[in-house]
Amino acid sequence: MGTVTFDFSGEVALITGGSRGLGLEIAQTFGDAGATVVITARREQWLNEAEQYLKGRGITVYSFICDVANVSSVEQVVQQILEACGKVDVLVNNAGQTWGAPAETMPLERWRQVIDANISGTFFMSQVVGRSMLERGRGAIVNVASIAGMGGGQLQTVGYNTSKAAVINLTRSLAIEWAGRGVRVNAIAPGMFRTRMTEAILDRAEAVVAGTTPMGRIGQPGEIAPVVLFLASEGASYITGQVVPIDGGRSAQ
Repeated sequence: MGTVTFDFSGEVALITGGSRGLGLEIAQTFGDAGATVVITARREQWLNEAEQYLKGRGITVYSFICDVANVSSVEQVVQQILEACGKVDVLVNNAGQTWGAPAETMPLERWRQVIDANISGTFFMSQVVGRSMLERGRGAIVNVASIAGMGGGQLQTVGYNTSKAAVINLTRSLAIEWAGRGVRVNAIAPGMFRTRMTEAILDRAEAVVAGTTPMGRIGQPGEIAPVVLFLASEGASYITGQVVPIDGGRSAQ
């Protein structure tokens, strides 16, 4: 048996929603492992700040403005990435949105916004990048789902919960379809971590969330990105179609 090293030198990793929070953490982790990193986001200011931060760590990085819910934007940006980098070895579909409201009063425009970003955005990017991976006969896709997609919840985020359930089944569907063509597709399902999307909730209810988590706490920075790195690595070469909860045991209850 060989020794697995998490060395991504010579590889190109594309992280959507890579300008802040979890996406930036994932981008940094791949960059620190030697990958050329490509990040996308909708806002130029955040992209510029993230690009400078990553460059300051000695990481080779490219950044592109992209709305993943707009297929024309996705196609244009992926073409630019392929022209700049020549390939994409790893795609991390991290971009997403949420909106909290009781189901009976959920504004339909917010519902569509969440569904478009989380489901269509993940599919559009997987489809367009996937074509180039299939042509080369190799690639790894990691989708960021959520334990909210594995069951209902008390947080009144029906659009988010629904969309992440769809991401989980999209992951499995693509994995089966592309398994024999060299492209692996997996997902992570984080529990509660303090991010821009969860900050308001945790400000009110962190003690409650921690108290109902078997490990007795919420997730900490640095506990997600290494799992993504593993799923994209040769160490996971026989793993596809899987969803890995990162939730302190909540989904095991």
